[in-house]
Amino acid sequence: MTLNILFFSITVKKRKESLEEAIRNEMVEKLYDQHKDRQVTAYHLM
Repeated sequence: MTLNILFFSITVKKRKESLEEAIRNEMVEKLYDQHKDRQVTAYHLM
């Protein structure tokens, strides 16, 4: 019987985003929410 175990570690570093990236991410999130709302509305109209 062979027991193979893989050990690994993950390091997560918080990355600082620039003002442009923050604005773009906020816009993308708003568009995503609008699209999701449209999908829900269209689903309920069926």
